Amino acid sequence: MAYVIGKPCVDVMDRACVEECPVDCIYEGGRSLYIHPDECVDCGACEPVCPVQAIYYEDDLPEELQPYQADNAAFFFDALPGRDEPLGSPGGAAKVGPLGVDTPLVAGLPRQDTQHA
Repeated sequence: MAYVIGKPCVDVMDRACVEECPVDCIYEGGRSLYIHPDECVDCGACEPVCPVQAIYYEDDLPEELQPYQADNAAFFFDALPGRDEPLGSPGGAAKVGPLGVDTPLVAGLPRQDTQHA
């Protein structure tokens, strides 16, 4: 099991979750953040600090955000436009840095209003 980042993060990427994550499993794409499903230890530290409520435990994902569970995994285990090989499990987002690519689901979304409370 793992936590999942959904559509409210797209074009916001506040990164409070990144600072809170004790295992450094939240990676930065071009327009969204992604939680590595194998590196996440299910501690839940990221969820309450997200200002746009984009993070859910996978069993609690609202129906409209269900596609983001597979999407988060695809970010790591599929080749993506702009990245010919899967990322796999590099063992920490900080050492990888911003990746600048997104999954087709996120890349295909219209630009979101980035203002949040």
